[in-house]
Amino acid sequence: MRFLINPIGSYGDVYPFIAIGRQLAERGHDVHLVASGYFGDAIERAGLACTPIGDPEDYERMVGDADLSNPRRALKLIATAISETLPRTYQILDQRTTDDTVLVGSTLSFATRIVNEVRGNPWIPVHLAPSIFRSNIAPPRFLEQGLPPWLPGAFADAMWWIGDRIVIDPLWATGVNEFRSSLGLEPISRIFRDWIHSPDLTIGLFPDWFGPRQTDWPNGVQLTGFPLYDQPEPGLPPEVEAFLDAGDPPVVFVSGTATASEARFYAESVWGCTRAGVRGLLLTRFPQQLPDDLPDGVTHFPSIPFSQLLPRCRAIVHHGGVGTLSQALRAGIPQIVRPYGFDQFDNADRLVRLGVGREIPNGKYRAVRVARVLETLSEDPTLQQTCRDVADRFTEDAVSTTCSLLESRADGI
Repeated sequence: MRFLINPIGSYGDVYPFIAIGRQLAERGHDVHLVASGYFGDAIERAGLACTPIGDPEDYERMVGDADLSNPRRALKLIATAISETLPRTYQILDQRTTDDTVLVGSTLSFATRIVNEVRGNPWIPVHLAPSIFRSNIAPPRFLEQGLPPWLPGAFADAMWWIGDRIVIDPLWATGVNEFRSSLGLEPISRIFRDWIHSPDLTIGLFPDWFGPRQTDWPNGVQLTGFPLYDQPEPGLPPEVEAFLDAGDPPVVFVSGTATASEARFYAESVWGCTRAGVRGLLLTRFPQQLPDDLPDGVTHFPSIPFSQLLPRCRAIVHHGGVGTLSQALRAGIPQIVRPYGFDQFDNADRLVRLGVGREIPNGKYRAVRVARVLETLSEDPTLQQTCRDVADRFTEDAVSTTCSLLESRADGI
């Protein structure tokens, strides 16, 4: 069987599909990824074939331009980039699609959906976070303040409609419809309501205990669990080992891999470490975000596989990306989440309800508050035990389950 996989996003969005692709290949299938050229090396290190969409510099330029202090502007930047690359992505997928090809795409892989419409090949969307599934029963949170649970479902439904008409469709559906028109396809509306889900099979890469399935979710949804893949190395680099061995377990600070404009986050984090008297480990591939001089006990590395790092750390402070939070849940350490947009508010909400961490609003992320929350976490034995209990829930191989579902959908082609 041939699987054509199109992941779109940052490292946290792409890594799960590398894991899925690698296991499908190990099962004897022909696997090919179509992804940003920025991730070409990571995909090839996993032993998979890849056709790049654009150059690595295109991704770096977009990340550099993404001002996360203005999430709506950042969202517009992402939507524009996807619209501009949609024709080329479709062309690559169409050229590589044969009668026995199964199309697998991430949430923003509009091209796989369109190839499915034009050619009729099976298409399986794979979503990483619960917030992509709309619900009037338990609406996901997309802002600093979510909808109160006592509001009637009709109110939530009206909010979805307003959001689609005013924000979502102007940003996302306009460019998609321009391309659909060139193929002779009808325009679509409310793009994130039904169009990105398949009634035959839609996979959620998270467990039910993190994002419980709601009765008003689309038909065909199957939840498989967190994929937990970060390309671990044979061992941590010597300089990382030396830092970890030099003192108490540090607190990890990371603002995600898709931003280069987080200088305030890292400055407040460094000062927060100093006030709390804890060691800090700052992770970013863009060192221009860091203060010029780091105090003793605080260091920086571009990237370290979370699966190897986090079990040796005290806590983690992050943006709320599902890849980061799932690795922290598996490591059994407390989390502080400072969400700024997208699915992060909803993810933060779920972590707090699980009892494994705290949320600091972006506008209130200051050193004094960071230090106070860190001290509270370290002094809370109930939270510490809850973190360990949640870590014990990771008993299934989500990647294997996902691959089996993909194979079952492919049967009969």
